[in-house]
Amino acid sequence: MKKYIAFLVLTVTNCQFHAQTVNEPKNHSEKWSQPYEPFRVAGNLYYVGTYDLASYLIVTDKGNILINTGLADSLPMIKNNIKKLGFNYNDTKILLLTQAHYDHLGAMAAIKKETGAKLYVDYADADVLKSGGKSDYEMGKYGVTFKPINPDYMLKDKDFVTLGNTKLMMLHHPGHTKGSCSYLFETKDNKRKYKVLIANMPTIIIDKNFSDVTSYPTIQKDYAYTLKEMKKLDFDIWVASHASQFDLYKKRQPKDQYNPDVFMNKKEYMDEIDSLEKEYLNKLAE
Repeated sequence: MKKYIAFLVLTVTNCQFHAQTVNEPKNHSEKWSQPYEPFRVAGNLYYVGTYDLASYLIVTDKGNILINTGLADSLPMIKNNIKKLGFNYNDTKILLLTQAHYDHLGAMAAIKKETGAKLYVDYADADVLKSGGKSDYEMGKYGVTFKPINPDYMLKDKDFVTLGNTKLMMLHHPGHTKGSCSYLFETKDNKRKYKVLIANMPTIIIDKNFSDVTSYPTIQKDYAYTLKEMKKLDFDIWVASHASQFDLYKKRQPKDQYNPDVFMNKKEYMDEIDSLEKEYLNKLAE
């Protein structure tokens, strides 16, 4: 990720999107824009994202919740994935986000406008959303922007978002962005209930020391807090903001049958958190 950031200043490109100029880097992985077959994860949770940029649809009896929207060019893929699963794109009532970076909200403004859905965000990322990314502590330095978005509701740690028969708890997990967050909720199928974690993994995107990030003076403390809190979480199933972060491709192939069990590996999650904590401690030791 750090190498990726280092090249942004050389690779940012202008593209017109819904009459707004946005600046998305060109050197991202091809997998970010590659289509992926949508599928049912567990209960009323579905994967509708691209090959690596995870977007999740939660279907309720009062409309649907969409979490993350990928790049700006992810819009037709997400719409098509929702349709393939037999759901109505215009039934999207609530939009959620795990982090205010262009690769997870590039299509957010367009989807909000087209569906009329309400956007709920972690309060600490609200300013970045309103500025279209210009105020981000790291990305903003390289001119990486997206279409500005005005959130409808601000969330704080452990606030609930409820739609129909589904209630999600937002978990404030700052560091990667000031308002990075994860979600916990319960779902069920005809076999059992599942507690699901949609995790935003606390990867570090800066090369400099934490103390040098003057536009985010609490970054070191925030990473420490997030790593500590994420170790405490109780869940049955976990997924993440990037498909590669939870090894989707190893666990499931397109056309595989519905099988929530493949996402029930808490040790794998803890190993990933431990690895990220080592990266954090190495950063402190620099």
